[in-house]
Amino acid sequence: MDEKRRTVASLVSKLSSVSERTRIDALIELRQMSKLDPETRPIIAEAGAIPFLAETLYSSSHPSQENAAATLLNLSISAKEPLVSTRGVLDAIAHVISHHSSSSSASAVQSAAATIHSLLAATDDYRPSVGAKRDIVYALVDILRCHVSSPPRTIKDALKALFGIALYPPNRATMVHLGVIPALFALVVKDGRVGIVEDTTAVIAQVAGCEESGEAFRKVAGVGVLADLLDLSTGASMRSKENAVSALLNLARCGGESVVAEVREALTDIAANGIDDVEDNGSAKGKNKAKLLKVLFGDDDVNDDNSSNSVLSSGGGSQFDSF
Repeated sequence: MDEKRRTVASLVSKLSSVSERTRIDALIELRQMSKLDPETRPIIAEAGAIPFLAETLYSSSHPSQENAAATLLNLSISAKEPLVSTRGVLDAIAHVISHHSSSSSASAVQSAAATIHSLLAATDDYRPSVGAKRDIVYALVDILRCHVSSPPRTIKDALKALFGIALYPPNRATMVHLGVIPALFALVVKDGRVGIVEDTTAVIAQVAGCEESGEAFRKVAGVGVLADLLDLSTGASMRSKENAVSALLNLARCGGESVVAEVREALTDIAANGIDDVEDNGSAKGKNKAKLLKVLFGDDDVNDDNSSNSVLSSGGGSQFDSF
């Protein structure tokens, strides 16, 4: 362990070198160490590397930026507290993501988005502070807006990060105000890449759980899009159908009488068939949420043939596991 500490201390000292080559070589070694040897992660944090890594995210050198971002991602797995508590780290991450379509390295953007997801994945401790960083939320949403040019892996990591942010209910209104709803539904309608629709609908199901979502959904005909996913002829995956059901339930719970009426109207025979499919073949939690939906609307409102098998899936925390 002492040898590891000496090695890390030497590498961290090189991060302030005037030689860019020396700095990059040190970054590469720290990246590899933090990836391959979990024991080194707290050692790297304790050695004072995090401020240097954060500063490097502003570098115009893509190799430097990429290795610094990847090292921060590795540290976020088991050294979350020193990372979040270091002044300027979240701002530096926001900077990288904000410049995803211009000066930032694509690899660094992906690592930065994945770092946000990592910080929020196992604990809710940091969801309020990360969600309060509007620059981060806006930048993640912008990655979705630019989905045509954004790499699939970056989109998926941005979605995971947004999901984690949405798990803290007060963050959802901020996300709506920053335009997440139209960006999400554009992905559902226009992007058919494997896994994208599933992860997108998981975020939709979470964000639906706030009062502000009702009007935002109405502007993009969101309820109709979700109902279409429940149409068996569209071939939507079970995950997507469960998430659509979750979103409709959460929307009805939080959106007021007009939203409830809109959801009820959307639950036609075609959509009811999809609900039945979720009941018959979905997850246990999905089936439970379907029962809640039936309680909310009544058997006759969900399915005209009074089938007792209509069931829905909520977008609660369980959907996070499916990423």
